[in-house]
Amino acid sequence: MTGALVAFAPIWSLTGLGYLLSRFTVLGERADTVLTRFAFNVAMPAVLFSTLVDTPFTALLNPGLLAFAAATATTGLIGAALSWTVFRRGIAERTVSGMASCYINAANLGVPVVLTVLGDVSFIVAVLLLQTLFMMPSMLALLEAGRPHADGGRWRTLLLLPVRNPIIAASLLGVLVGTTGLRLPEVVLQPIHTLGDAGVAVALLVLGMSLRAGTTGVTLPGDTGERRLSERLIVVVLKTILQPATALGVGLLLDLPRPALLAAVLCSALPTAQNVFIAASRYHIDVRFIRDCVLLSTLVSMGTLSLIAVLLG
Repeated sequence: MTGALVAFAPIWSLTGLGYLLSRFTVLGERADTVLTRFAFNVAMPAVLFSTLVDTPFTALLNPGLLAFAAATATTGLIGAALSWTVFRRGIAERTVSGMASCYINAANLGVPVVLTVLGDVSFIVAVLLLQTLFMMPSMLALLEAGRPHADGGRWRTLLLLPVRNPIIAASLLGVLVGTTGLRLPEVVLQPIHTLGDAGVAVALLVLGMSLRAGTTGVTLPGDTGERRLSERLIVVVLKTILQPATALGVGLLLDLPRPALLAAVLCSALPTAQNVFIAASRYHIDVRFIRDCVLLSTLVSMGTLSLIAVLLG
């Protein structure tokens, strides 16, 4: 329990700081908008490149990754399907609901939790590769597809997505450098690492600032004013309970070794990543809804992660 609380401390403290900065208007009226753009276009790409630059593509070859991927796909599809069939949401809303149900906080929370419980970060790095190379591009492609474009503009936008989207471009470039074994000069890497150190903090500050907007009645981008309590509950249950339970079931069917099984289930139980919140903010889609899903899943996962570590560790 102590390890999980230590890992969660930066999340709550930085989110709270963001709330206070917004509450007392320390950074100005439009600071949340500016910081969201900075996180999406500069800081988070630096985080991903810094993480992947020393990781070859073969890191994906992990026996527990199949159980994690199966649980992720199952939960995400269920979340998107319920958003469509039960709540009648559009393609963009279905996309972020599905991702909120399965896209884990692998970077700033997954690494310290996995390192504390497993003593090794190889599995979480493989998960990070899976998310940044496949899940994030898929989410952004669907969000781009739902935006209005001129004739032929939609397909041109999707084809150019790896180039024009900094998150995808940084991920692909990081894997390319890591796979080829190219050693970049320290004078090049050091500024990127410095930006990466700030990336997670900025994303959490933005999350905290959005809390202030919620308490003052300020309309967040894409906010319809609906309370959507049942949708929030469904997403949080899918993320914190169904996803790790599915990973456990698939892992048992595959007869995974205990360390691989623990890694798959533990990572599946991580809460919704703020990357989904950043993307929703960037595209002005369900920002308040996604913010609440991130916060609630983070709170619930404090208990589920500890329980999994005790039962399977």
